[in-house]
Amino acid sequence: MYKITLGATALALIATTATSGGIERSSNDYGFLFTPGSVFNLGHAIVTPSVSGEYTAALGGGSTGNMSRSYGTFSFAAKHDLSDKLAIGLYHNQAYGANAAYAQGVYTGLTADWQSKQTSLILKYQLADRVSVFGGMRYVLSKADITIPELLIRNAVGNYATDLAAQASAAAMAGDLATAAELGARATTLGTAVSPLANPLGDPGLNYSANGAQTGDFGYTLGVAYEIPDIALRVALTYESAVTHAFDTFEMLPTLGIGGNGTTEITMPQSLALDFQTGIAAGTLLFGGVKWTEWSAWEVRTPGYESVTGDEITGFANDVVTWKLGVGKQFNDNYSAFAQITYEAPDDEVASRLAPTDGRTSLGLGGQFTEGPHKLRVGMEYVKLGDATDSTGVQFKDNSAWGVGVSYTASF
Repeated sequence: MYKITLGATALALIATTATSGGIERSSNDYGFLFTPGSVFNLGHAIVTPSVSGEYTAALGGGSTGNMSRSYGTFSFAAKHDLSDKLAIGLYHNQAYGANAAYAQGVYTGLTADWQSKQTSLILKYQLADRVSVFGGMRYVLSKADITIPELLIRNAVGNYATDLAAQASAAAMAGDLATAAELGARATTLGTAVSPLANPLGDPGLNYSANGAQTGDFGYTLGVAYEIPDIALRVALTYESAVTHAFDTFEMLPTLGIGGNGTTEITMPQSLALDFQTGIAAGTLLFGGVKWTEWSAWEVRTPGYESVTGDEITGFANDVVTWKLGVGKQFNDNYSAFAQITYEAPDDEVASRLAPTDGRTSLGLGGQFTEGPHKLRVGMEYVKLGDATDSTGVQFKDNSAWGVGVSYTASF
C-alpha cells in the first residue's frame, strides 16, 4: 500500500492563490470530503497582480499604469462523518471578485469592483467500496460597482449614434420612413450630446456610474467519484450549476437622461471539472484535472448603459478550460512538498478593459508540516498572464501575478 498522508486537499492550496479564468478567485475543494474523520480547514491567500498596457498614439501614448489591485481571500471548510457511509461538508469562500482601477491616461477613472461570498453545504454518500456520490446547495452573495469616465462614454455613445444613423439610412432605402425617422432622431440626439463641438469636453454629466446592490442566489453541485484506496487513486467528476443574480441597479448618466433604478441580470457560470489523484511510488502522489467553465455566459449589461450604447459594459467572449497537473512528495511523517502547473489557453479575442489578459500559465510550489492531528501548509504561485489587446488598440503585454497562501487543517 502507498503511504500518502499528503492528500488532494493539501495539494489544492496553491490552486486558489492566483487569478483564474473569468473573475473566479476561489473554488470548493470537493476532495476535502474524502478526508478521513472529522476535520476543519482555514485558509488565507494574498495575490498581487501587475497588469498594464500601452496606449496607442491616437490615445495620447504612454502607459495605463497597473490597473489591477492586490487582494486577499479567506476560506473555511469543515467535514464530519454522519455514519459509515454518509458525510457532510460545509464550505465558505470568496468565489468571485474583481478590482480594477485606471489612474493614468485616457482611461483614468475607469473602475470596477466585484465582491462575492459563497457558502456551500454538501453531502457525500458511499454507494460501494469504490464509488461515491456527492452533491448539495451553493449560495452566492454578490455586489458590484462600476464607473466609466467621460471620454470612454463619448466614444461608446458616438459609435452607437453612427450605427443608428447607418440603420436609419438602410430603413429609408427600404422605404420604411417611420423607422428611418425614429432612428435618425435618436442618432442625432446621442451624437449631439457627445460631440465636443456641441458639448465641450469636461461635462461631468457624461461620467457614468452603476451600483449593483448586494444580492444572493442559489445554485447546486453534483458529483461522482471512483477510488482505489490501496494506490491512493481517486477520479471525480463534478458539475456546478450556474447562479443567476438579478441586481437592483442604480445608474447615473445625467446628460443622457439616465438616473434611476433598474434590474441587471448577471449569470455566474456553470462548470464541469474532472479531477484525479494517484500514487505513483511510495510517498509520491500525481494529481491534476481539467475544468470547463462557461464564462461566455457572463456579461454586465445594465439597462441604462445599453440604451445609449447598444452594448454591454463588459463580458467574456469564450468559455475557459483550465488544465492542472502536479506532484506531491512525502519525505517523512512530518514533511511533504508539492509542485503544480496550471494552464489556460488564450482565445485571441478582443479583451475587456476591465480584464485585459488572455490565458495564463502558472507554477506553484509549497510544503506541508504535520504534527499529530495538525497540518500547516504554505504555498506560492507565479502566474504569467497572456498578452491582450482591447477594442481601442491598447496592448497589454508582459503581465504577471504573484500569490502566497497559508492553510491550517485539524482533525478531531
